[in-house]
Amino acid sequence: MLEKSLRILQAFRSGDRKLRLNELAERTGMPKSTVHRLSQELIDHQLLARDSEGYELGLGLFELSALVPLKQRLRESALPFMQDLFLATHETVHLGVRQDLDVVYVEKIYGHSDLALPSRVGGRLPLSCTAVGKALLAFSADDVRATVLAKPLRRITANSIVDPERLRRELAEIRATGLAFESEEATVGRACVAAPVVVQGEAVAAMSISVPIAQYRIPQLAAAVKTATLGLARQLRGRSA
Repeated sequence: MLEKSLRILQAFRSGDRKLRLNELAERTGMPKSTVHRLSQELIDHQLLARDSEGYELGLGLFELSALVPLKQRLRESALPFMQDLFLATHETVHLGVRQDLDVVYVEKIYGHSDLALPSRVGGRLPLSCTAVGKALLAFSADDVRATVLAKPLRRITANSIVDPERLRRELAEIRATGLAFESEEATVGRACVAAPVVVQGEAVAAMSISVPIAQYRIPQLAAAVKTATLGLARQLRGRSA
């Protein structure tokens, strides 16, 4: 029963707000009657909610996610630096961590021009086509990079990198400079600069600024992001001392 309930919760994907019963049944591969029964139990525990338009993730999940130690510690430490970036640019600021072969967004400050961005707190995107993801991937273990490069790279827009050799070269440059860039690879009309938060040689997170392509001023954005991530890394190291 637990495994089936998890399948229902995991049926929600980045960008989904609500799903109807038939969509949940299709994505989980379970009969509608089973999905309906288990969904009601999830609603009873506030892990799902339902109205006339369909099902959505419940408040109980949000409350549980706030208790995750990594997210809580990162969020508390990172928010002042993220707010500084937002005040300097008025654009969208992301904080993400790697989970398997995806970047998971643990915090986001919405910018004034945040239109149609696919990122959301708790959502996932491929490591290979986001600046945050590439910053994390570049500073991941060799076997993680090898696994990503050995698989077909997911295309989100026409500009997404799908050539493993091109991505390999880009990751090497990110490791050398400590900066990752993305131009319309995840969202048409948007560009992004990111830097890893490195603690004891490991990228525990990455932070980015996303801007409209017309406002893509690499030197200024890169300097701002790098300063923020270095400050966050120092704070995290201080807390772990």
